[in-house]
Amino acid sequence: MVTKERAVELVEALLRCKRQESLSMGGRPDLAVLDVEEHALGWLVIWQSVEYIRSRDLDKMLVGHGPYLVDRQDGSIHHIPVTTYIGEDWEELYLRQVKGIQPPDPLVTVVRELLCSEGTMAAIRHLRKQAPRLGPQEAKAYVMAVRDGAVPPEELMSLTRNPETCPPLSIETLTVPNR
Repeated sequence: MVTKERAVELVEALLRCKRQESLSMGGRPDLAVLDVEEHALGWLVIWQSVEYIRSRDLDKMLVGHGPYLVDRQDGSIHHIPVTTYIGEDWEELYLRQVKGIQPPDPLVTVVRELLCSEGTMAAIRHLRKQAPRLGPQEAKAYVMAVRDGAVPPEELMSLTRNPETCPPLSIETLTVPNR
C-alpha cells in the first residue's frame, strides 16, 4: 500500500526528472505538488508551477495538464489528461487501459433473467434488439455462454457496447511500479 507521503515523494522525484530533461530543451517552469486527494484507486496528485503556488497569480498558472494518479497498490504513476479527468469515467478508463479490467456487461444479467423466465429464443431476440451489432450466431453463442454459467467471450461482449464516437485521451503510464 502506497501512503500519501510516499505518493508525494514519487511525484516530486518525477517532476525533478522532468525538470532536468527540459533544461536541455529550453526549460520549463519549476513544478511542485499543489494538492493530493485520496481516491479509491490511489492518490490524485495535482501539480503546478512553483511561481503560481507561491503567488496564486493566475498569469503564472499552468493549464491543461491534468493530475497524476499514483496507484495505491504498486506506486506506478499515470498521467490523466485534463479532458479525460473532467469527464466522469476516467476511473473506468484507468481500470480498462492500465489494469486490463473490463467493466461487466449489463446485458448478461438481463439475458440470464430472460433465460429463466421466457427461454432461449426470448433472450436471443432481446439481445439482438439491444445489441444490433451481434449477428444471429453471435447472439446465440452469447446466450449459450450465459445459459451454461460462463461469461460470454470479450469479442462478443465488445459488440454489446456502444462504440465511442469521441474516445477520451488515453491515460499515460509514466513510471513502472515503485515500492
